[in-house]
Amino acid sequence: MSSDAWIFQRGEQVRDMGEDKAPWYVGWYDLDGHRHKESCGTGFRGKQKAERLRRKIEAELMTGTYKKNARKLWPDFRREYEQRVLAGKALATRLQAAISLDHFERIIKPGRMFALGTAHIDDFTAARRLERGRKEGDTTSPATVNKDLRHIKAALAVADEWGYLSRMPKVRMEKESRKLPRYVTGDHFAAIYTAGCEAARMPEGLPCPPSDWWRALLAMAYMTGWRIGDILALRRDQLDLDAGTAVSLAEDNKGKRDERVSLHPSVVEHLRRLAGFGPTVFAWNHNRRTLDEEFLRVQQAAGVRLPCPKTHKHTDHCYAYGFHDLRRAFATMNADKLSPDALQALMRHKSYTTTQLYINLARQMDKAVAGLHVPDVLKKGLGG
Repeated sequence: MSSDAWIFQRGEQVRDMGEDKAPWYVGWYDLDGHRHKESCGTGFRGKQKAERLRRKIEAELMTGTYKKNARKLWPDFRREYEQRVLAGKALATRLQAAISLDHFERIIKPGRMFALGTAHIDDFTAARRLERGRKEGDTTSPATVNKDLRHIKAALAVADEWGYLSRMPKVRMEKESRKLPRYVTGDHFAAIYTAGCEAARMPEGLPCPPSDWWRALLAMAYMTGWRIGDILALRRDQLDLDAGTAVSLAEDNKGKRDERVSLHPSVVEHLRRLAGFGPTVFAWNHNRRTLDEEFLRVQQAAGVRLPCPKTHKHTDHCYAYGFHDLRRAFATMNADKLSPDALQALMRHKSYTTTQLYINLARQMDKAVAGLHVPDVLKKGLGG
């Protein structure tokens, strides 16, 4: 097959726009026989650019140095990536990947895939970490930057497999500070369960009072460690109160696998009060944001007000628990009662490393400090 490349203008564009305004193209066949073309602009400069590109491509074809994907553009790759890879992912994954890739496009403005390198990733990280965070006064947290980097890295790994990159860029993750995990304490849970739930006004229009709905929700979250999304998705036909089991379907949970979970008798007792209405166990006929607002109001009624050491502009949510803190409480309260394997299974984590993050570091440190050597002079100071 000929290794020639050529320049041309499209006849219909010349007819409609005139020869001076119609763009010049370079056309060529790659070594596999696939035809390609690339626009080089209009007028005399466009023709000059097309001639230079033609000579370059022809030389690469003749010397065997031509890389057929070297001219793949970022928009074309992203479109392919979304159609061929992301389309098979969960909705939440697709949405977050789109957000992260949008940030990358906005900051880096990538052009040819072949030109992307480690410096571009480092430039993105440096710029992203200085942008405004979720709350006024905050910059983007290392965790958020790392979330973006993970999605970018996943996309670039596919691009590398498809031969669109000269080499896979190095992705340097931000160092995240390791904080003690926040969880709903036993005293706070008791206050929210009693006084807080009594003040609940939503959900409305159910045969049971809102207080029963909230107590069942809190018991389910605190005694199972389920994510709030899994709890709200639980359908009545997935619940067997006589057997004391609930099924979480792959389409509803983060682990993407069907699981049958045994429920504690106290949870079953609470769920019986919700039986007999609605396709889902925890019917919520409002938007998701309203659920967070009602949970905040329930905590305020219980007198719960948490400290917030950050310097950003505070909101009422800074001083209250989130639903994930109920999940952390399950892990923390049961860390010394269950084996690591059992806790991992109940938390439904794919990796034990993730389970470890939910174990109460403060409790572990307390045990370590209790076993430290104490010098005699300090013992005397303590009355020893």
